[in-house]
Amino acid sequence: MTQSVLGVMLYSLIPVFAALAGASIAALRAPGARVRSGIQHFAAGVVFSVVSVELLPDVVRRHRPLWVVVGFGLGIASMLALRWFIEAKIESRNRDGSKAFPIALVTATGIDILLDGFLVGIGFVAGAKELMLLVFALGLELFSLGVATGVTLMNSGVAGGKSISTTVLLALAIPVGALAGTTILRNAPDQAVEMLLSFGLAALLFLVTEELLVEAHEVQETPLITTSFFAGFLVFLVLGMVT
Repeated sequence: MTQSVLGVMLYSLIPVFAALAGASIAALRAPGARVRSGIQHFAAGVVFSVVSVELLPDVVRRHRPLWVVVGFGLGIASMLALRWFIEAKIESRNRDGSKAFPIALVTATGIDILLDGFLVGIGFVAGAKELMLLVFALGLELFSLGVATGVTLMNSGVAGGKSISTTVLLALAIPVGALAGTTILRNAPDQAVEMLLSFGLAALLFLVTEELLVEAHEVQETPLITTSFFAGFLVFLVLGMVT
């Protein structure tokens, strides 16, 4: 393993610790719906900023429209399939009405996090600055996911300590996905890199528009909550300019 790959693996631990922090907060005292919505808005703004300011220009610069279409289409199809799987498991669990450990839902969440880890590998190809910003953006997402997963597990009757350990085990899929993505992309041809960058672009846009913001809008909006989206965008826009 080269030093650069080792650096990616170390960076990928940041979202893991973020998920640990989120799950711990949920176990000690879960934040209210409006606080969670504000966090999700801020995280959505951060991810959208990284996509539009860092990843999108790199995709355009490579100028391979056919591979962009292929990668983007595969990204959307994959995210739609994953969402369908998760929603089907949630509906089945709600019909069952039991408080058994939600193993299917946890498995689906793990797959989602594994994909996030693969995006870290894509960030490695895009460049050092893009990797750093993407990792911190995914860290905010994993913090929000850690809170949500912790609350879900405890509502299913799982003890606080077990909910934390389960969330951390799920988050460890980030380094696994990062290693897989980095290994695949390090010596990949330009066409494959362009396709996978477009795949990551679609996946991150889906994360913002169909997951973070949809969940964030489940509570009544306030000016402060709405502003948090633009604050997240602005913070990482400025970071991208000064780093």
